[in-house]
Amino acid sequence: MSSNQSFKNENEEAYASLTKGLKELDLQGPYVPSDLVLIGDHAFPLAMNSRGQVLMAASLYGSGRIVVLGHEGYLTAFPALVENAVTWLRGDGSDNLSVGVQRNVCAVADRKDFKDDLELLLKGVSEFNLPSDSVFSEVLVHGPLAFPIGTTEDGCPFLAGAYYGRGRVIVVTHEMGSLQSMAPFWRNAIHWLDEGRRGVVGVMVNPALKVLSESGLKCEKTNFRKDLSVFVCKAYITEHLEEIQNFVAEGGGLLIGGHAWHWAQTHAGQNPLTDFSVNKMLNQMGLSLLGATIRSGTYKALVPSWPIKDTYHFRHLLYRFVAHVTTGEELSKHEEGCLQKLGSDCDAYLHTKAHGSFYYTQVLAALTDILMSSSFKVSDSCPAKTPKDKLLLSVGSPVYKFCPNPEALLPYLIKDNPLMPDVHNHRLKIDVNTEDGKEWISTGLYLSPGMSTYMVMPAETVNKHWKIQIGCQTDDLHRKDELKRPPRVCERFPVTSEMMHVSNLWGGLIYLVAPPNTQVKGLEITVQKAVTAPYYKSGVTTAAEWSLLRTAPGPWAELEFENIVLTVPSDAVRGLEHPDKVAALWDEIMRAIADLAAKPHKFPRKERFVTDVQISAGWMHSGYPIMAHHASAAEVVDVKKGKQMWGPIHELGHNQQRSCWEFRPHTTDATCNLWSVFVNEEVLGLNRAQAHGFLTSARRKTRVEEYIKGGKKLSDWSVWVALETYLQLQEKFGWDAFKKVFAAYHHMSNFPNDNDSKMNLYAETFSQTVGMNLTGFFKAWGWPIETATEEKLSQLPPWNDHPMTQYK
Repeated sequence: MSSNQSFKNENEEAYASLTKGLKELDLQGPYVPSDLVLIGDHAFPLAMNSRGQVLMAASLYGSGRIVVLGHEGYLTAFPALVENAVTWLRGDGSDNLSVGVQRNVCAVADRKDFKDDLELLLKGVSEFNLPSDSVFSEVLVHGPLAFPIGTTEDGCPFLAGAYYGRGRVIVVTHEMGSLQSMAPFWRNAIHWLDEGRRGVVGVMVNPALKVLSESGLKCEKTNFRKDLSVFVCKAYITEHLEEIQNFVAEGGGLLIGGHAWHWAQTHAGQNPLTDFSVNKMLNQMGLSLLGATIRSGTYKALVPSWPIKDTYHFRHLLYRFVAHVTTGEELSKHEEGCLQKLGSDCDAYLHTKAHGSFYYTQVLAALTDILMSSSFKVSDSCPAKTPKDKLLLSVGSPVYKFCPNPEALLPYLIKDNPLMPDVHNHRLKIDVNTEDGKEWISTGLYLSPGMSTYMVMPAETVNKHWKIQIGCQTDDLHRKDELKRPPRVCERFPVTSEMMHVSNLWGGLIYLVAPPNTQVKGLEITVQKAVTAPYYKSGVTTAAEWSLLRTAPGPWAELEFENIVLTVPSDAVRGLEHPDKVAALWDEIMRAIADLAAKPHKFPRKERFVTDVQISAGWMHSGYPIMAHHASAAEVVDVKKGKQMWGPIHELGHNQQRSCWEFRPHTTDATCNLWSVFVNEEVLGLNRAQAHGFLTSARRKTRVEEYIKGGKKLSDWSVWVALETYLQLQEKFGWDAFKKVFAAYHHMSNFPNDNDSKMNLYAETFSQTVGMNLTGFFKAWGWPIETATEEKLSQLPPWNDHPMTQYK
């Protein structure tokens, strides 16, 4: 290679480093730069105007480097360029992290501290009162020129500001009309946004007009106009977003109010950071509305300082954490306590997908570097316990997903990744008939960690709310004190084209997720590459097929029966020779559950039961899917007559509960146990005392006596005590009475919301069902039975010898 070619390559690499993450430089500011003359062989321009004049340049000189900007104002006007320059000037191999800054340009080192801004914005403001009838979103404050203004005591911002270009923006995460109590702040905010211009404040939000008019500035009800000084609008605006963004960049002020939590709840599967329209603008300004909510309450105003004392700030703490990992800098107790939030915020920020932004590139590169310099492995026997390890584990998946070279990162994140035999161009044919809820459709295929594949999807599934899901363990563990697996290991991909490319850092079973109210037959899907997993489906898989499938290499197995799908580690089914016998008993169990609930035997959506190394709550918890620990796998696969099955049926009972006959919190863990008792007695052949040790006669009697001695307070009427009420009813009137009561509720509507009214309705319904006045019995249990209810039932014979009479 010639020396000229070598210099050319060096200059190209240098230019790429100096302009990394930069799309353009706005040179229309007030600075009048000098014209630089390049005379050295190794000098090259960084910025030129249309007449060929060089405004910024760099050069290699001997073993050193130099960057020259045509005006000192550029040092603070282009912080991203300056950061790139400092990194390049230090050189690739330098371990000297010190950078000297001349005193009269100290702003280059300090950047913006926001202390003066907070003093102006919080003048006369001692606290923020978030009313109980308003639900706020959290705002992610991630830009280098963005700062929190109002936060909860644990650092979650609901009010924030930012500089953007030559202008300013303030975001409050609820509509401003209901926040009269914040009037003093609004006055400060409008003046801060106006910057002394005393121009026109354009207001789109009617209720805010009166409050903002008290600022002393001229306020008008108007849509967006370019001649305004400040524009005030709701976060749900969808028009003129690009114009508003340019308006702020060119010096205007923007006050915007609204939340994203409702949008997130009503747009399941979509990303509020990229799909909620206003975030496309706010992301560029260093602020993003999140789907997370802020609880109501009164929060003290921040003390104007920087860094804000004992208050979380995303970018500041991220830099501190990087230094902690790379150079061993100690974190304060407060900073360590904020690392869990930093992890979830890094995840959220990376999902903005702002790849064209220098700061996004910087954050992604920093997180990639610390992941590649860290060594950690997590398992049941070796959980992640320190805040540092938990944060690294939580950001692994989003960094892998969005970094430019995920293959290079994979070996650092997945240790001992076993090579599994895969199948190619695997074709599936499925029938779908969903009702009210979305439904997972098993494929019997698995993706190894980091493995990607293409899936050919039918045209009728494209942009029709179908999704591809990789992974069955859907519990989010971010709030756990220790992690036995990464906090989020399930990925979903909306089907937006017939050829879908999918992967998951942590691997997982492949599912299709069908939207509600979908009926199709014979859908054909082709999976380009995957690993087979043990998968048995009643009425489809033959004994001969199962003898091979149970040895399939995938680590997760599924047994799909008439009304339930069991997902367990494959080791739990390797020795299962007769899944049809397991299916027969589970079919009987699920039909019994339907019987007690007075529902058809065929469930509208099959229940799912998934085991995991760690779950979000308890030993098991209800939902779709029901989640349980690995130890429960053998219990559900080895189910047989005469074997106690309290836990899994308890969770299936939770899924049958209805708020119209539930009295939370009293019956939350009580009425679900009706199904546990019923199934154990009617299907498995165990009486209630055998089904659970808490239901022996002696324990039941003691509980009632203690409840009576305690004054029959409803605050004590919960779990086993509350279950006793229902068991006494069952022992008198039988299970058929419950079936008829539940059936009666299926035909009712317009239910009351408060417990007192619901309890009276239940007493009335049960009495009418069994043809006996039960008000005396329920009153003996401390239920708030009203006179009107007693009068309604007065014509029925009373239950005078009920079990509670002995305690009068």
